Amino acid sequence: MKEVIKVGTIDQYNKLFGLETLHPLVTVVDLSKAPIWPDHFRFNYGVYCIYLKDAKCGTIRYGRQNYDYQEGSIVAFAPGQIANVDMERGMKPSGLGVLFHPDLLRGTPLGREIDRYSFFSYDVNEALHVSERERKILVDCIDKIGYEMEHSIDQHSKRLIATNIELFLDYCMRFYDRQFITRSEVNHDVLVKFERLLDEYFKNASLRKSGLPQVRYFADKVCLSPNYFGDLIKKETGMTAQEYIQNKIINVSKEWVVNTNLTVSQIAYELGFQYSQHFSRVFKKNVGCTPLEYRRAQA
Repeated sequence: MKEVIKVGTIDQYNKLFGLETLHPLVTVVDLSKAPIWPDHFRFNYGVYCIYLKDAKCGTIRYGRQNYDYQEGSIVAFAPGQIANVDMERGMKPSGLGVLFHPDLLRGTPLGREIDRYSFFSYDVNEALHVSERERKILVDCIDKIGYEMEHSIDQHSKRLIATNIELFLDYCMRFYDRQFITRSEVNHDVLVKFERLLDEYFKNASLRKSGLPQVRYFADKVCLSPNYFGDLIKKETGMTAQEYIQNKIINVSKEWVVNTNLTVSQIAYELGFQYSQHFSRVFKKNVGCTPLEYRRAQA
């Protein structure tokens, strides 16, 4: 197994590839100009990073699967993630990278909003593919970040760099939204599989003993990260994945309340609730009455 290289600072990253550090908290790299580039390495990122790929030259793995990372695509990593990189023999990477330390964001609007960029936690087969026009927009943002890095650090530097990074990330969000739309057929297949898995969950008593169904369980089953899966379901249905699951729980519970002689406590247990009071609260919040009131009204 390859040694895990901890990249906790911008300077550590630059030194690994023989690059100059112009700013302690952010760097823009032209991957083709890196004088040092090993064939195989494994990173534990302590910084945020986004790569804009120009050509197919190797694979990036996060977890057990390869990124869908081809020419004209983007992949992002957040602090704490580990990525494996395997370069094809005789090939060098081609493209741009933007890396920034979490400390750069402290006290900035971006620092308060960074969690909404859910693509940092997309982890398998989920790269963003961009058109040539979209790529030019992103490169323009990167150029502005690079300009501020080369400018002498002053009282405006941090805000301007963070603002341009935020603009870059906002464009990535827009292009990801477009990609969700253009992949609607694939996304629909995921939704169909999600619905089937939900049905199986409530028909399988051994699965229900694991407790209430969780988003991560279904994301794993369709080989997607929880964030990407959740965003996909939201785009397809208008509901979050958790809301979709809860809606299924309510529909199943209605069936059991009306069509079985099980007590409310038994139904709560069968659905995976630890406490019948919790089940009753959830039921009333969604249906407008308690399970017993619903049973009497349907009798």
